[in-house]
Amino acid sequence: MIPRELVKKIRYIQISTSKAVNDILAGEYESVFKGRGMEFDEVREYQPGDDVRTIDWNVTARTGRPHVKRYVEERELTVVFVVDLSASGGFGSVQKTKNEVAAEFCALVAFSAIKNNDKVGLIAFTDTIEMYIPPKKGVSHVLRLIREILYFQPRRTKTDIGAALDYLGKVMHKRGVVFLVSDFISSNYEKQLQVLAKRHDMIAVSVNDPRELSFPNAGLVELEDLETGKRILVDTGSKEVRTQYERLGREHRQRLDGQFVVMGIDNISLQTDQDYVRDLVTFFKTRERRRA
Repeated sequence: MIPRELVKKIRYIQISTSKAVNDILAGEYESVFKGRGMEFDEVREYQPGDDVRTIDWNVTARTGRPHVKRYVEERELTVVFVVDLSASGGFGSVQKTKNEVAAEFCALVAFSAIKNNDKVGLIAFTDTIEMYIPPKKGVSHVLRLIREILYFQPRRTKTDIGAALDYLGKVMHKRGVVFLVSDFISSNYEKQLQVLAKRHDMIAVSVNDPRELSFPNAGLVELEDLETGKRILVDTGSKEVRTQYERLGREHRQRLDGQFVVMGIDNISLQTDQDYVRDLVTFFKTRERRRA
């Protein structure tokens, strides 16, 4: 039985994200993603004016006459959300946790996708694969994805992005759009990410909380690592401690940004205290300009 508060939250997400899709994102999603993929249709004889780069040399050699490969634009896309549901996603120092922001962001993109008749799916992971929901169409399907991101109780607490990417490679054979949603507090996943970025349109969505980037002066504070349960006492009244913490936060962010640039992967950075609709619109417009 789903708690009443969760039902209200899912309904709120449905209404707010649907309104954003209709009022703000109309056309943005389609202009960025539609028409980017091509699928093989047939081989036919070469005709004057055909692009010589499409010549199928195997068929040409076999028949003795030049043949070309014909491609058609894919009519629909497959969008898969690979979402980190490790324990650190339950953290939130403002009104929303990182998992709540992840769910709302995925809802926004998913409703945009089904509006364009695309299929959406979900891989939820910790340091193991917690759940896989194959891509389908429809509003009820999207609502199920939102519910699982918000309500699902993972068996494990730690994070293994590499294992999630390995699983993605096994279940997603056709090229699609992949949103990897995580706080990226993990390691040893870069190789898998680089390989899959060549097969799919891979977009990294990093979800952060302002308290992960800076501390207020609150005196002695006990902090707990939600993934390991380890606790430490931190003197946030110390300017040196706060400065070092902020430096480590910036360096982590810079490493991620540099890593995604090198791999040619687009990155959307979300904050639990900021408007994710604005961030997504900015991403769409930037990407459209770059690919125009």
